[in-house]
Formats: sequence, C-alpha cells, structure tokens
Amino acid sequence: MLLWVFRGIFILIISAVLFVNLTSETITREGNATSFWTVAWGGIGIAVFVFLLDLLTPKKKLSALAGVFFGLLVGLLISGALAPAVDMLADSFRVSLIPEAVAAVKWMLGICVCFLMIAVVMRTKDDVRFVIPYVEFTKQTKGARPLVLDTSAIIDGRIADLYKSKLFDSPLIVPRFVLNEMQLISDSADKLKRNRGRRGLDILKEMQSDSTIDITIDDAIVEEVEEVKGVDQKLIVHTKNCGGRLVTTDYNLSKVAAVREVDVLNINDLASSLKTIALPGEAMQVRIIKPGEEIQQGVGYLDDGTMVVVEDARNKIGKDILISITSSLQTSAGKMIFGKFEGYAR
Repeated sequence: MLLWVFRGIFILIISAVLFVNLTSETITREGNATSFWTVAWGGIGIAVFVFLLDLLTPKKKLSALAGVFFGLLVGLLISGALAPAVDMLADSFRVSLIPEAVAAVKWMLGICVCFLMIAVVMRTKDDVRFVIPYVEFTKQTKGARPLVLDTSAIIDGRIADLYKSKLFDSPLIVPRFVLNEMQLISDSADKLKRNRGRRGLDILKEMQSDSTIDITIDDAIVEEVEEVKGVDQKLIVHTKNCGGRLVTTDYNLSKVAAVREVDVLNINDLASSLKTIALPGEAMQVRIIKPGEEIQQGVGYLDDGTMVVVEDARNKIGKDILISITSSLQTSAGKMIFGKFEGYAR
C-alpha cells in the first residue's frame, strides 16, 4: 500500500513539473518549439520508462520506512552525477536548448531517479545487502524471536501450557492465513475435521483472554507471502521474513522448513525430550535414605535428585535394594517415581 502511495505522489510531481515548465513564458514563446517538445517528450518518456520498469520488477517485500529516506539519498547523489550528462548529450547531438529547458530535463531526471531508487529499496528484502567484493553485510535480528504458530500447534493446545510454564518468553504470532484455515476446517462437512477446527478456535480464544500469554493475530498483508500458494509455504516464507521460529506438530512441515533454513520448534520433539526415563514395570536400583510419609514407605534419590518412593521399604534404610517401578509423577517441583520392593541389590 505504501508503495502505491509513492507511485501516486510520483505521478503528481511529474505532472506538476511538466505543467509548470511547459506553461512557462520562456519555453512557450515563439522560437522555442524545440525546447518545448524536448521538455514534454523527454519528461513523459523518462517517467513512463521508470514507471514501467518499477512495475515489471519482480515483487519482493515492503521494506521499512527508513528505506525510503535511504533511497531518496542515493537518488539525489545519482541525480547529481547524471546532471552533467544532459548537457553533454545536448552538445553531442547539437540540440539547441535554452537554459530553462535543460533545467527542466534535469528536474525530470532527478525525480525519476529518486523514485526508482525508493522503489528498489522498498521492494528488496529486509536483509538488504550492500555487496563489496567478498564482503556481505546482512540485517541482524534483535530481541526475542517471535514464535509463529501453525494450525496443528494451535489445535494441539500444549503450546498454551508450555507458555504458561514460562518456558518461552517470545511473543506468539498467528498469521491471518492460519486463522482463515482454521475457519475453513471448522466449516468442514467432515465431523472430525469440524471438531478439530472448533477446538483450535476455542484454544486460540482462551489464549487471547489470558493476560500471561503474549499472542497477536498478524493481519499484515505481505506481497511476498501472498504470492506463495499453500498455507505451509506461506508459513515458511512468513516465518523467514519476520526472523521468527515456526511452531508445529506437523512432521513433514518441520522437515521442509529445515530444508528452507527456517528454525522449527516441533512440540512432539519437545515432549519426547522431556519424557520420563522411568516406565512402569522397569527394574531399578536405589538406596533408601529415609522413611516415607506413609506406613512401610521408604524414600531414596537418584543421581539427578529424583525422589523415589518405595512400598515395603521403611525397614530398608541405608541399604541398596531393587525395586519395580509402578508409576511416575511429573510436577512443577520435579519428578517422583513410585515403586515396590523386589529384593536386595547384589
């Protein structure tokens, strides 16, 4: 949108400069027909050429407003360097122009170059590269990197609990096209898909109403993202553009994002890395340290500090015993393992 505003401003400025110069008494008086048409066709020709060149340039991403000032600065410098070329061309082709006509052409050239440079800067990526031989400077992401949620991560629901546990301090972002996809799933004729979509919308609403969760619906329309087809591809491009990390439970999407060099946080992988190391039925050796709260209970500890509560081990304090794990409990205070006495360790 901002780019089209500048295009409109460009057209207005060019029209105004042409009108002022073509209606001036110096150019319109008799004997200056050559100067009149040189200014007219020169200004219109340059303006049309630059405008078409801008439209035909492959669209990229709308850059920061600071790029406008940078483009303007570069445009002014280039305009100053090209101004003598107008005099040189007039002398080379032996065109008889009055000073006012030459000045008008220079104005047209300067405006067009400034517009073109602004358009180029605005349509390049955020990681604008100034290439010097073998040296490349790129944009560095500062602050907490946002977490971009896909549909599967929202419907899964575990991301809300993970955020409440303070495991993440990054803002959560839900792109507009992800919200649209959940709405389509909610309207599906398939009952299972419809229930999943409604569950995702309910979870998203709960997350928005929770003051401890920093979540935002991103309604921004980015041309580079809109050009890509498919929600998965849009997610990858959107995450890459905002310098964030993609949160998903989709295995295939995780692999594709990794190939595209986008950081991925797969909730299933996180859950797998946090799973308990003790499974019911497994045998374990532990040293009983103290009596438990219940009768006949003994308490021991693993090397990592995990508490082990053993039935029928109250009289085994100070001894190494073998136990059979019956269950485990994960709390915010840590992990606890429950078992029963099986025999003495050798």
